[in-house]
Amino acid sequence: MREDIDWFVGFDWASQTHVVCLLDRNGRVTAERQVAHGGADLAELCDWLVAKSGAPPARIGVAIETPHGPIVEMLLERGFLVFAVNPKQLDRFRDRFTVAGAKDDRRDAHVLADSLRTDRRAFRPLAVDDAIVIELREWSRIADELTQERNRLGNRIRQQLWRYYPQMLQLGDDLTAENFLALWECAPTPAKAAKIDEASLARVLKAHRIRRFEAAEALRVLRQKPLQAAAGASEAAVAHIRVVAERARLINRQLKEAHRQLDALCARLEQPKESEAGQSSEQRDVAILRSLPGVGRINLATLLAEAAEPLRRRDYPVLRVLSGVAPVTRRSGKARFVLRRLACNRPPARRPLSLGARRHAGRSGQQEALRRPAPTRPQPWTRAANPGGSPAGRGLRHAREPDPVRPQPQSRAARRRLTIPGFDRNRHPFVPTCRRAERRAQRKSPRRGRSAAKHRAFARLTERARRYPHAQRTKPRLTPERAHRPARST
Repeated sequence: MREDIDWFVGFDWASQTHVVCLLDRNGRVTAERQVAHGGADLAELCDWLVAKSGAPPARIGVAIETPHGPIVEMLLERGFLVFAVNPKQLDRFRDRFTVAGAKDDRRDAHVLADSLRTDRRAFRPLAVDDAIVIELREWSRIADELTQERNRLGNRIRQQLWRYYPQMLQLGDDLTAENFLALWECAPTPAKAAKIDEASLARVLKAHRIRRFEAAEALRVLRQKPLQAAAGASEAAVAHIRVVAERARLINRQLKEAHRQLDALCARLEQPKESEAGQSSEQRDVAILRSLPGVGRINLATLLAEAAEPLRRRDYPVLRVLSGVAPVTRRSGKARFVLRRLACNRPPARRPLSLGARRHAGRSGQQEALRRPAPTRPQPWTRAANPGGSPAGRGLRHAREPDPVRPQPQSRAARRRLTIPGFDRNRHPFVPTCRRAERRAQRKSPRRGRSAAKHRAFARLTERARRYPHAQRTKPRLTPERAHRPARST
């Protein structure tokens, strides 16, 4: 597939001035230039690339270190083939041209273009996302930022209440919720809690639908012996909480609007595409992902927004890497370590896959029933399976129907093998699989300092035991000839 690109462009982007290098098919530098970051300058750069190469944009490949941004969007809109590469990979490609560690923008642009010419498999092709996906990605990140800000505000309220009013913390866990803030405003200090009557507190509980406790129980908790705070400490904490409470109410309204937008955009993506007359449309990815256990509004929007291209290509290994569920194996000689993948796209992207596995594995009773071996005797057919209405079918009308989900009888070693229920049985592509030695190495992460040598020795022993499971040190058998053999004289 190298014949589809005749010219290679390395684009070293920056905040103010970008550096561009143009190579031909043989790797010769045809032209270099710098371009300022601006609409007119970037548009003029596209015309310059077409004029210098004499080829249409569809025959020009552009290598860049970022997969998003205005530069990528402009190049894709003009019809150029854009490829992204990780900056760490570019650092390794740079060692081909110099081993002294020299680095500058012109060299990076040249390395990008030449690496795209020789190692295109290391680059990721980019495409223009759907307008709904772009909007969904932005709302998903807005919701994530609002949730983090809400947690910060809740921690501030908890710190101030712990400072002078710790009994209020017993009445709620979500300190930024509207019902908790209304309850605090009804009795912001222990002195106010001593004066409030039960009827007023009951009205507040009824207005905000708080049914976890009654008004009498809430008054008993609020009227516990207060802390002996310094003069003015309670007033200062109340003023701080009032300011934070207003910000929390604003965050709650914005977060509710973000969730409403996420639901609306996912519903628009779930609508089937228009098809020809008489042709049935395929099921959309939204409906498939929504059926996974543990995937809700946030996880669904994150998967559709952050992994839109791998989902479209059905690239399951890339999905595993982006979600952080693919293990990393480090092997050198006899040592082998299997570690977690900590470098993934975003933390919310790994939640849907691991959460679905945990929730499905939690149904122990159902999974144990499915793991039991099926009976070896042939099961009779029911009337539904025998539509002909034969005498055999009528006689076995009340017989138990064979369970198609129940697996076949397995050996004891197969039942001891570690599996993730619901995924390994169907060979789900998202769940990583590894051997027993690798799972044992996962539980023991590499350590630093004095214990590193012990850990390496343990890894070597583990690898040796896996390769030679029957090799054991045994004493030589004592035969009758050896037993009566006289000792050697010295």
